[in-house]
Amino acid sequence: MNTEPRFSAPETLRAIAGAGRALGRHQRRDGHWVFELEADATIPAEYVLLEHYMDRITPERQARIGAYLRRIQGEHGGWPMFHAGEFNISASVKAYCALKAIGDDPQAPHMVRARQAILGHGGAERANVFTRIQLALFGAIPWRGVPVMPVEIMHLPKWFFFNIWAMSYWARTCVVPLLVLQALKPRARNPRQVSFDEIFRTEPDEVRDWIRGPYRSRWGVVFKHIDTVLRWTEPLFSKVARESAIFKAVDFVEERLNGEDGLGAIYPAMAYALMMYDVLGYPEDDPRCVTIWKAIDKLLIETDEEVYCQPCVSPVWDTSLSGHAMIEAARTGGIEAQAELDAACDWLVARQVTNVRGDWAETRPDAEPGGWAFQYRNDHYPDVDDTAVVAMLLHRNGRPEHAEAVEKARRWIVGMQSRSGGWGAFDADNDREFLNHIPFSDHGALLDPPTADVTGRCISFLSQLGNEEDRPVIERALAYLRAEQERDGSWFGRWGTNYVYGTWSVLCALNAASVPHDDSMVRRAVDWLVSIQRPDGGWGEDERSYDVGHYVENAESLPSQTAWAMLGLMAVGQADHPAVLRGAAYLQRTQGEDGEWQERAYNAVGFPRVFYLKYHGYRLFFPLFALSRLHNLQRGNSREVGYGF
Repeated sequence: MNTEPRFSAPETLRAIAGAGRALGRHQRRDGHWVFELEADATIPAEYVLLEHYMDRITPERQARIGAYLRRIQGEHGGWPMFHAGEFNISASVKAYCALKAIGDDPQAPHMVRARQAILGHGGAERANVFTRIQLALFGAIPWRGVPVMPVEIMHLPKWFFFNIWAMSYWARTCVVPLLVLQALKPRARNPRQVSFDEIFRTEPDEVRDWIRGPYRSRWGVVFKHIDTVLRWTEPLFSKVARESAIFKAVDFVEERLNGEDGLGAIYPAMAYALMMYDVLGYPEDDPRCVTIWKAIDKLLIETDEEVYCQPCVSPVWDTSLSGHAMIEAARTGGIEAQAELDAACDWLVARQVTNVRGDWAETRPDAEPGGWAFQYRNDHYPDVDDTAVVAMLLHRNGRPEHAEAVEKARRWIVGMQSRSGGWGAFDADNDREFLNHIPFSDHGALLDPPTADVTGRCISFLSQLGNEEDRPVIERALAYLRAEQERDGSWFGRWGTNYVYGTWSVLCALNAASVPHDDSMVRRAVDWLVSIQRPDGGWGEDERSYDVGHYVENAESLPSQTAWAMLGLMAVGQADHPAVLRGAAYLQRTQGEDGEWQERAYNAVGFPRVFYLKYHGYRLFFPLFALSRLHNLQRGNSREVGYGF
C-alpha cells in the first residue's frame, strides 16, 4: 500500500489562503513589511551598559530588559548565542554585567548560576575582544586587555596590507569610532559604581595572557608579535599624527551618520559613535548625539513585560521576500494581492540608492549606484543580496515604470562581481583572509568575501533578466559555485542557516542559468537535500553546523527551512518528488488556525560561530512561498520554475 502523501489542490489552497491573509495582516499602510529581528543577549545587554556608561538610565525600561535576559538564560546557567544553544562566555559575561547594573542581587539564584558558569569556563578574562572592550570602558580590566588598534590606522593607504577599506562594512563602521575610544581610553560614568570583580578567576591586573591569538594559522603568531611591538611603540607615536587621525575618524563617522537610521544602521556602530562624541566633549544635546539616541530607540522592541534591542531592522529584506511569497500566492488564485504588491514595489523603488557612492566605490569606482540597503536607509552600504531579491520582484511584477530601477540594479550588481566570479554582500574583493588572524579579529568576521548564497542570488537575478551581454558574468559565477560545492553535495550558507539555505539559494540559480537538471552538481545537491529530510517531513538544521563545518540536525523541523528545501528541489524539476510532497504535508499539518507557523530556533547568522539571528518573518513568508509554488507547478502544464527565485 502506497503511504506517500499525495498533492491535494483544495487542501493546499486553503493553507495558501490562510497564510496569505496572515502575511497580509502584517503589511504596513505604506506597503512595506518589517518583522522583529532578534539576536542573542549581547545587544540588549550592551544597551543596558550604554545607558550606565552615559548616565542615562531608564529604570522601567531596564527592568523589562532584565525580564527578557532572565527568560532567555540557559539551563547551563549562562547565555547561548541562539535558542537552546550551548553556553557562550562572551554573551554570558555581558548579560551578567547588564543584570547586575539593572540591580539584580548577585546572590539571587539566577545570578549565582550565571557566575558559576562563567567562572567554570575560565572567567570573564576569557571573553572575546568586543566584550573585553566593554569591560575596559567600565574600568573592570586594564586597556592592555584589548589588542592594540592605533587610531593612526586612519592614515594607512589603501595599498597597505591593512587599512580600514580592507575590512567589511560592519567592521569598518564599528572600528573607526572604536579607534578613537582606544586612543583616549574613556571611563564610563557608571553612576551606581557597579563592579564585576566576582566573575574573574584571576585579578584583571594580574592577567598576563589577554592576547592569546587567534592561532588558526601562522598568521596568528605573526600578528601577536606585531601587537606586542605596537604595545611598546604606540606611546612614541607623534601627537600631531594622532590628533589628525582622530579628526579623520570623526569626519568618517559624520559623513555616514545616516540620520535616525544610524551609523551603518547597526546598533554597535551607533553606540560606539555616541561614546566617541562623548569622550571628545560633545554635549548630550548636540544634534548628532540626540539623533543617534533616536536611531537606537528605533531598534527597541517593547511590550508590557519585556524589552530587547535589535541589532538592526530588516524592512527591505522583509518586504522583498514577502512580495515574492505574495506574487507566487496570487498566481494560485487563492488570494487577491495585486494592490498590495504594487504598494510594496512602489515603497521599495523609493528606497533605491542612486545618488550616493558608498564605501563599495573604494574598490569599484567605475560602478554606478543602483542598489538597495537592508534597512530603511543605509545609503553608504547597499548590499547585492537585497538588491538582487528586490530587483527580481520588481521585474516579475512587471510594471514599466520600474524598469529603470531594475536596470540600475543590474549594472550595479555586474560592477560588484569579485575576481573569483562570486559576490560578497557589501564589497567586492573583500577577501584578505589573513586579516581574520589579527588579535582584534578573534571573532573571525572582519571580512566580507564572496559566498555561494549571495552569488546564487546574483546569478538568479541576471538570468531572470536574460540579457545576453551578462552571460560571461554568469558563467564566471557558475564556475565559482561549482568550485564551492561541498563534498556531500551541499553549499555553505553565509547568511542563513546553513547548508540548507546555501543549497536552496544555489539550486535556484542553477535552474535560472539553464544548468541541466541532470548535471552532476545538481544531482548531488538533490540527493543531499532528500537525505537530510526528517521523519516528520520537514527539514531543520542547527546553528552548530557553523562550528563543525558540516550539516547538524536541529532538535525539530522548522517551517522556514522546510520551505527552503522544497523551493530548492522544485527549482530543479522535483515538484513531484515524494520529499517535496512530504514537506508540503508537514507545512499544512503544522500551520496554525490563524494561518501562521511557529518556530523557536534561530534561522540565520550575522557572523558564523559568533552572532546568530532569528528573522521572525521567515516562518510566515517562506512557507507561503513554497506551498504556492508547489500548487502552481502541480496545476500547470510544466514542472519548470520560470523565475530566478
